[in-house]
Amino acid sequence: MNRIKEKGIKQTWLAEKLGKSYNMVNSYVQNRQQPRLEVLFKIAGILDVKPKELIENK
Repeated sequence: MNRIKEKGIKQTWLAEKLGKSYNMVNSYVQNRQQPRLEVLFKIAGILDVKPKELIENK
């Protein structure tokens, strides 16, 4: 999920779009917690990327 950082997205903005708290989004970004599958797909939709891009190592 640290691809969010790479895209330059503000965590507060993403949290608002997802209806999640900043702390929850931050835990995704820091890889302390993994989002549920439906949240992963929602994040991918918001960022306009494929879900696979959010989870695969480069």
